[in-house]
Amino acid sequence: MKHIFKKGNDPDKPTLLLLHGTGGNEQDLLPIAGEIDEDASILSVRGNVLENGMPRFFRRVAEGVFDEEDLVFRTNELNEFLDEAAEEYDFDRSNIVAIGYSNGANIAASLLFHFKNSLKGAILHHPMVPRRGIDLPDLSGKSVFIASGTNDPICPPEESRELLSLLEKANANVQIHWEDKGHQLTFQEVKEASAWYSTLF
Repeated sequence: MKHIFKKGNDPDKPTLLLLHGTGGNEQDLLPIAGEIDEDASILSVRGNVLENGMPRFFRRVAEGVFDEEDLVFRTNELNEFLDEAAEEYDFDRSNIVAIGYSNGANIAASLLFHFKNSLKGAILHHPMVPRRGIDLPDLSGKSVFIASGTNDPICPPEESRELLSLLEKANANVQIHWEDKGHQLTFQEVKEASAWYSTLF
């Protein structure tokens, strides 16, 4: 997978896995990673799927309707890539915190839904429920921050509440932050995510 790796100043800090939104690339979330933890290593990945020329992490059938088969395939692909990257760049595979926005947040949530040890934690900006009707692994010890907009037309508030509920039922430690905004990623929610991260990692 096309990516950027930047080694951090502190090997004990998590490696931040950056996952962009639709039409973004591996450069998009680098400033946010700096706000969250300037000493952490960074692995920023570009999605392998193109939708009308726009990079994404998995296909969708329509707005808000995921291609479930492709989602599972791409989630596996990303998880295997993390195994390989940890070996190549010599970082702790068990200490990865994802930071995802929109489509990137959805693939990060999918990693948690499918692989118990894929991530140590995740910051999910405007995520949706990646899959329904499956048994989640036991996510005890995993910490998740969800940032959502009360007026988000792409990711309605009920999606965030359902995701919160599913993750909590799987024993994850989850905090949700609401902005009176739409789907855009705001400075305030990044600030809140940074404060949350600093208390845990």
